[in-house]
Amino acid sequence: MPPLDAWFHRQQSSGAACTTVGYAAWFDGPPPALAQLRTRVLQRLGGFRRLRAVPFIEAGNWPHWHEDPAFEGDRHVTASGELGPLLSEPLPAGQPPWQLHLLPDADGFAVLLRAHHALLDGQSLSIMLTALLDPAPERRPRSPVSPPSLLPPASLARKLAWALDDLLPKSRPLPFHGQLGAGRDLTFTRLPGELLAAARNALDGPRSSNTAVLLAAVAGALRELGLSGSAACAMVPVDVRTADQSTLLGNHYATVRLPLPAHPDPRLRLAALDHRIRRTDLRQRASLQAQLVASRARRHTAFGAAAGRYVESPRYSSLLCTSLPSASGPCATLGTARLAAAALLPPLGPSHPLAVSLTRHPRGAVLTTLADHTRAALTAPLNAAITDHLRQLATPQR
Repeated sequence: MPPLDAWFHRQQSSGAACTTVGYAAWFDGPPPALAQLRTRVLQRLGGFRRLRAVPFIEAGNWPHWHEDPAFEGDRHVTASGELGPLLSEPLPAGQPPWQLHLLPDADGFAVLLRAHHALLDGQSLSIMLTALLDPAPERRPRSPVSPPSLLPPASLARKLAWALDDLLPKSRPLPFHGQLGAGRDLTFTRLPGELLAAARNALDGPRSSNTAVLLAAVAGALRELGLSGSAACAMVPVDVRTADQSTLLGNHYATVRLPLPAHPDPRLRLAALDHRIRRTDLRQRASLQAQLVASRARRHTAFGAAAGRYVESPRYSSLLCTSLPSASGPCATLGTARLAAAALLPPLGPSHPLAVSLTRHPRGAVLTTLADHTRAALTAPLNAAITDHLRQLATPQR
């Protein structure tokens, strides 16, 4: 296994955290029959070799992936369960650790793709969903890959500065840190595309990134609810796939930590984050980190174990925040039902017992706050406060 896969595998097997990652999609229209969905999975996903990988480990040794010779996708498809409990349930042993669940919904139906994070990252689940859907004939699905960097390659001094910045403590324990519970609680809010567009244009000059807007709203919400001081730090995943890897499954990302400004003015928070993100080329920095992690020797070491404990601590990060574009284009359908919305559901960890995701799709976006059951009282107020701060950014100044 690559080191990042092995780290997630060890987190799960050691009991440090449940590393199930999910991707939910809602549809307007009648659900497909389970047999039809299983046939579609066999036809559309059979070409992905990664979906035949099974973790294999002998006591004390580095874990490996064993590839099943046959793709038995139909045994991964079920029609039962609820979102929250499924995100904290372990996946069946002895088979590739991923499943697709067909779930009833008030206005149509939903599907949940879930996987062991050692096998797939959130972008992989988005790629899988896109492969299952039928795009509109006149439009091709958008590429899920981040645009290439427009800045010149980083110098050696800058790379060393990034490496040092990745190692230094930036956070401190906050009121919501502590031992993780087993259950999961989620709150969703659908946002119109016009709201995000207006928030991105809140500053004079070039429009801000979706990541900067989300982090500015999260920083304001945490401050409003009394959950952070001056040492909150967001862990931000950055996809490092290249243009020719747009359908590559696995773990192909790295995380960049960004301090959350505590200023009461939402536009000043956004300006600070916008400046930092423009000054720090997130894609170059994440790509360098991914290369360094991938180059690690495939063996357990005392240094690796200590680094893992540090990364899992609240002194490394406060919460996880991610802004992800849906890979599915407009008017995508599953059978006769039209895709209405989608949401990434990241795993939780000791350093980030709260996770906030902004999943953008052709009709707008879905803001999701995820916590364990012991922090269930936080998800709805936090999601509402983040939405309110997005509206503040989107409202023109008088």
